[in-house]
Amino acid sequence: MAKKQDKTSDVPLKKEAAPKEKKPAKKEAAPKEKKPAKKEAAPKEKKPAKKEAAPKPKKLTKKELEEIKKEAEKTLEEELEEQLTDEEIENFQIEKVDMERLTNKICDVLAERESSGMFQSELWKKLKLTSRDGSRLALKLERMGTIYREKILDKGRWTYKLILKKTPISTLSIENAPCLVCPVEQKCSLEGEISPRNCQFIEDWVLSEMKKPTKAK
Repeated sequence: MAKKQDKTSDVPLKKEAAPKEKKPAKKEAAPKEKKPAKKEAAPKEKKPAKKEAAPKPKKLTKKELEEIKKEAEKTLEEELEEQLTDEEIENFQIEKVDMERLTNKICDVLAERESSGMFQSELWKKLKLTSRDGSRLALKLERMGTIYREKILDKGRWTYKLILKKTPISTLSIENAPCLVCPVEQKCSLEGEISPRNCQFIEDWVLSEMKKPTKAK
């Protein structure tokens, strides 16, 4: 008996399926470039605050203007006069100075200037006094009635001219008078034999004085 053919031997073998090609992996998407951050807007410049309007100067009254003018014209003497008492002015003394002699010297200098007077700064410089001591002395002499002060604007500055009020008595005019040493003074009288009216001594003295040169002022 014939062997049965194996049916499976005639059936062609199925070709093995070719392995499927792997699909290439998807490329990773390149990271998106980050957009640059927006620049912060620069802060707006603040507008300068409006300047406050300067207050309008207050109009001064006539009295206030006079006070300001008076203050500007005030001299050292006027300031001292406000600060010192009458007693301090009248009893003013300069240390180690003979005040009577100094006063006589001032009178002599001012007498030479007669009514034209002399700027006090010039006088203090001549006598080597400080302006402060000189100003106090001027106030004292004015209170004594020896001088008077004339306020003057000189070179844009207020100052004083000192003018002699009382001329000091001088003995120079009778210094060499013969009457002071006259040998017959006891017999001299207006109606007597020896009289000033016909005295030869007096006549000679007067003539000699007239011949003397006068001092330049």
